[in-house]
Amino acid sequence: MEYTTAPSVLVLGSQGRLGQAAVQAFAAAGWRVWAQARRPQPDLPAGARALNVPLADTAALAAAAQGAQTVVYAVNPPYTRWPQQMLPLARQGMDVAEALGARLLLPGNVYNFGRELPAQLTLDTPEVANTRKGALRIALEAELRQRAQAGRLRSSVLRAGDFFGGGPGSWIDLVIAKHLGAGRLDYPGPMGVPHAWAFLPDLARAFVDVAAHAESRPFARWQFAGHTLTGAELLQGLRSAAEAQGLQPARGWRERRMAWWPIRLAAPLVPMAREIAEMAYLWERPHALVDALPRPATVTPLAQAMEVTVQGLQQPSVSASAARSAAS
Repeated sequence: MEYTTAPSVLVLGSQGRLGQAAVQAFAAAGWRVWAQARRPQPDLPAGARALNVPLADTAALAAAAQGAQTVVYAVNPPYTRWPQQMLPLARQGMDVAEALGARLLLPGNVYNFGRELPAQLTLDTPEVANTRKGALRIALEAELRQRAQAGRLRSSVLRAGDFFGGGPGSWIDLVIAKHLGAGRLDYPGPMGVPHAWAFLPDLARAFVDVAAHAESRPFARWQFAGHTLTGAELLQGLRSAAEAQGLQPARGWRERRMAWWPIRLAAPLVPMAREIAEMAYLWERPHALVDALPRPATVTPLAQAMEVTVQGLQQPSVSASAARSAAS
């Protein structure tokens, strides 16, 4: 494939959930894609090329991706390592984009708005650093703004809700639908509270739109509304998608509210429990993002997004239950 006129993008952390979705979306849109990751990457789409260069080697990475006009920062350290790794890793991503003279695209989230976040979140909603992770996110975006003001780096933040539909590692596969094959769904909050979600293929396409936008501001912020769902709506979507794929639990569907007390009890001793417990408020506070994008977002209908999500769970118990149902 000849890359003479196609725009080019470097995706940092291309083996993560967002990174994989971004590689697919940019390649599908005709971009030349460099996919950076620590390990070999099989099955990249046409138009994408693997770069197995460490993020820390910023000079080598920039040289390998010479010509990239956009850098998507899709690196996400483990939750328990945010205080030690989040800002240092992000600075490496900033340094790569600076060396390339490229615009850095950063995925944002709702942590910036604090524990008392309002029901409607806009670009003008005040940011409150009253959680550890919220303070880190605010500091990260402040550094992007400072580099922009100094004329060093152009960047854009695209804020979205919780990811789904992009493989393992989300609340859906780790908690909510962990026991889907057995017909049990566990929700972390009250069933009637709206929660912001982002179907990853849709969010990745929004990143392409932001990258293609003729942005003049050195630092810009955008928002992707995605799907705003109550717990009841989310579970209904999962049930319907599972049933459409042949899953009919013998004892019917069972829904329950996840208990937080074991996590809070373990928090003083277990780092991951501590980090998860800090963000429990997001399941208690209704919140929705208001779209603020270069052009109207393409949002996959919920039924279709849930079908993809259930297919991606890849749980043997789901397949086995579906097979038993089909045979009965």
